[in-house]
Amino acid sequence: MNYSFEYIDIILLAMIAGFIFLRLRGILGKKSGYEDEMSSSFQHDFSKEPLKKNINKMEFDEDAKNDFLKGAKIAYENIVVSFSTGNLSGVKQILSKKVYDQFETAIKDRKFSGQISETTFIGINSAEIKNHENNKGFLEVTVDFASEIISCIKDKENKIISGDPKKVKKVYDTWIFSKEISSNNPNWLLIGTES
Repeated sequence: MNYSFEYIDIILLAMIAGFIFLRLRGILGKKSGYEDEMSSSFQHDFSKEPLKKNINKMEFDEDAKNDFLKGAKIAYENIVVSFSTGNLSGVKQILSKKVYDQFETAIKDRKFSGQISETTFIGINSAEIKNHENNKGFLEVTVDFASEIISCIKDKENKIISGDPKKVKKVYDTWIFSKEISSNNPNWLLIGTES
């Protein structure tokens, strides 16, 4: 008997499985390490003393900006992913009540109409501070984000209503973060969003 065809079949199947695995990994990405520790990451990216000194003097120097943007990028990704999955519990502590209520209402409306949101966060292309100001004892920082995501909305029958599950699209958002100047709490709150 000739068993060479069986070995060729096994090798071909292994190559196909490897190809599929690599394609899925390329599309879905891999865990970045921030998913479960987002609340502590955004909080600890700021050293309390230098930031407090900078805020009180209204000096938002390059180091303070870079530290802030590092945490803001982590918060942005986690909030976008949490909103998409419909579970805000992991990011609630960095959302103002107004923004949390808006997101929660949108999630409830989506669930009520039987819609399913599928989002794959590819990455942030850029994050730039557009403005920072002292507003009645609060430092408010406006950030322009440019990111790439794969996103679609499906109905109850799993038919696509909007978006494309195979197409990467660029998203431009402007978010406003706020922190009370006199507070020792290192958390910043997301207080406003614009698309």
